[in-house]
Amino acid sequence: MTKKKKITFILNPISGTHSKEEIPELIEKTLDHDLFEPRIVFTEYAGHAAEIAREESKAGTDVVVAVGGDGTVNEVARSLVHTPTALAIIPCGSGNGLARHLCLPLDIKKAIEVINSCKIERFDYGVINELPFFCTCGMGFDAFISLKFAEAGKRGPITYVENVLKEGLKYKPETYEVEDESGATRYKAFLIACANASQYGNNAYIAPGATMKDGEMDVIIMEPFDVLDAPQIAADLFMKTLGNNSKIKTFRTKHLHIHRKKEGAIHYDGDPMMTGTDVDVHIEHEGIRIVTNPNAAEDEGQPNPVLNAFSDLFNNINNVREDIEKRGKRIQRVNKVLLRKLTKL
Repeated sequence: MTKKKKITFILNPISGTHSKEEIPELIEKTLDHDLFEPRIVFTEYAGHAAEIAREESKAGTDVVVAVGGDGTVNEVARSLVHTPTALAIIPCGSGNGLARHLCLPLDIKKAIEVINSCKIERFDYGVINELPFFCTCGMGFDAFISLKFAEAGKRGPITYVENVLKEGLKYKPETYEVEDESGATRYKAFLIACANASQYGNNAYIAPGATMKDGEMDVIIMEPFDVLDAPQIAADLFMKTLGNNSKIKTFRTKHLHIHRKKEGAIHYDGDPMMTGTDVDVHIEHEGIRIVTNPNAAEDEGQPNPVLNAFSDLFNNINNVREDIEKRGKRIQRVNKVLLRKLTKL
């Protein structure tokens, strides 16, 4: 008889937007009990998920499942790096960035069925100032918004977009000195993002071409833009076309050092913190084992609530922009006529 694999489900009862009450029953009904010997643990305070995952790994548990949002996934995952214990995910958050990148089902029962397949692969993860991240990290506007989002008290894509629209016009871009293997360059930037995976969450693709297996991160530098550029940048973010935007500079690297004039916020997988003027980011190649979806291609078309909710807004603002541009061209033509008449006087 084959020895059963030990699996521990770590549930954060307050993370994300889903109720967790039905999950233990779903685990009991759906999990392959011939393959797994399950244990379910609820977190009781901030940082508890990381502690539980660390102890489970030391005890030789085969798989530890993060049941919650991106914050819970990060907590569990950072305790499993460079260990034989694999991470699995039941996504119950507001963004679900890593789960979406890996094409994991957002339906809880289907996510448990993926775990039953127990297909495990090795993936890269990133480190920013000694803090592990698995999707993205960064500074500038996205870190500033992460702070606002954390202070908002309620979660979800609507809250996130409300903060972006409210704060975006007031945010002042900073000047950064960015150094990689090829040398140092100064940029005035709205934000700098380092992506191990393709998206922030909610199918907002900051780095559509990013892969978690190449040993490099995608660096995205968003240059300052005006209010008329914002709708196109937002649309590009959700349509996987951000790299085509003239305000975006991208490159790939294994290590990055960033210097800025003053201390400020950074984020790692959406969790914000304040840090100093110097920021180091690097990639750890194949440093974590993750249970993946054997039917990933079938589950790629996951819902995009933010784009659906705000597509009309993007279209309306773009129409306004086109109208302003047309009026601007008419004004320029009138000015040329007036200038010619004035030179004849």
